[in-house]
Amino acid sequence: MAQTISADRSIDRYVAEISKYPLLTREDEVALAERFRRQGDAKAAHRLVVSNLRFVVKVAHEYRGYGLKLLDLIQEGNIGLMMAVKKFEPTKGYRLISYAVWWIRAYIQNFIMRSWSLVKLGTTQAQRKLFFKLRSERERADREFPAAGPVSTAELARRLEVAEKEIIDMEMRLGGRDFSLDQELQPGARQNHLDMLAVGDEGDGLEEHFAHSEKRRLVRGKVHQAMDILNEKERYIVFNRLMTDEPKTLQEIGQHFRISRERARQIEGNVIRKMRQIFSGSGLEPAFAMC
Repeated sequence: MAQTISADRSIDRYVAEISKYPLLTREDEVALAERFRRQGDAKAAHRLVVSNLRFVVKVAHEYRGYGLKLLDLIQEGNIGLMMAVKKFEPTKGYRLISYAVWWIRAYIQNFIMRSWSLVKLGTTQAQRKLFFKLRSERERADREFPAAGPVSTAELARRLEVAEKEIIDMEMRLGGRDFSLDQELQPGARQNHLDMLAVGDEGDGLEEHFAHSEKRRLVRGKVHQAMDILNEKERYIVFNRLMTDEPKTLQEIGQHFRISRERARQIEGNVIRKMRQIFSGSGLEPAFAMC
């Protein structure tokens, strides 16, 4: 309870602080964006970011139902906002926040997906979309027909235009979030979840399992830390070719960036060399191939 009150106070202080920055007019926004794009003016970029921080808080509130700390969601959204400022083209005619909201949501959603479970929840764009759409669509259906009781999986599948099996699988994943093995089965019970796990015949199956899981976690963390030294094309290759169960082909990557397949292969080779250097001496040399 005390932690909740403390977190709420931190949010209140943060909101009060960012509210001191005035909103920009369209003219000011265009002028600052042009200064940043043409001159690399860091102060102009800073003003573009801080004047829109309140919108990140608003978007982050939409994702509070996933049980993560609001400040963490805001932090991820702020990273998305900074990326949007970096890529914003004022000559297109739209306001920065109209463009940035997609980046803000993308970073928050990726954070939720990473934090939800060590097990990959959504390896395709369709699965990621279903992860975030399922809950809201169920709530919408229950509001529309309150007397009908809980909406069926068949109706949800129809509304979301997916197979019913996909709804069932995703609901099982959403309901099976990670928990501590030290957690008691019941309050006051002497047994915890760790006591209920089966161990291999040689008595080392459990330790091997946890060692493997811990290595995967460390590798993923190191890969995400390494993103700062990679450029846009290299990061795209890491996430869409090296760290996914359904990797894109070199041809698809080439088409995405309008480069040749051979050039895409060269960039991939550079990425792999950089990642090997990062992992060198860490004991995780089998590296990101495990992700």
